[in-house]
Amino acid sequence: MSMSPSSRPGPEPWDAVLELPFGRLGVRCSADALLYTEYLVGPEPPATAAPARTPLLRELQAQLQAYCRDPRLRPDLPLAPRGSDFQRRVWTALCDIPAGRTRSYGELARELGSAARAVGQACAANPFAPLVPCHRVIGAAGLGGFAHSTDAAGELLRIKRWLLRHEGALPAPAQGLFDA
Repeated sequence: MSMSPSSRPGPEPWDAVLELPFGRLGVRCSADALLYTEYLVGPEPPATAAPARTPLLRELQAQLQAYCRDPRLRPDLPLAPRGSDFQRRVWTALCDIPAGRTRSYGELARELGSAARAVGQACAANPFAPLVPCHRVIGAAGLGGFAHSTDAAGELLRIKRWLLRHEGALPAPAQGLFDA
């Protein structure tokens, strides 16, 4: 889950907008590390694709495209996380969930000695989705939320479903049935 436009650090433009099979990903970075990513969905006009102009952004694009071909590949890029100690603990735990597997918010909370709601909030504050795979955390009785998913069209949950199906953690929808 990536930050919402109102919570990302500053109004600056994207350093790159990557077109990926699951949608568009806005990216900000420094000279030597990623600062945050954001799924670009919602009522705002979609951002136009901005090319990856630096070696770091080109490497990010190459690694995400490789992941989209093979979900077992783990992106390995320098990240500059900003968050509380607890958020960082949650983000580290997310990276330990293998592709094709899921954990519930409650399971992760028990492992971290916390509450499911706090884990959910840390997941929602994840500045590096899908690199830090918060999509692998689900509710006890279903998908749960995604990136404080309040978008009316459900685009963020569509992205979560795509990522989980791509990794083999969710079955593909039956032919011809509406995928809710």
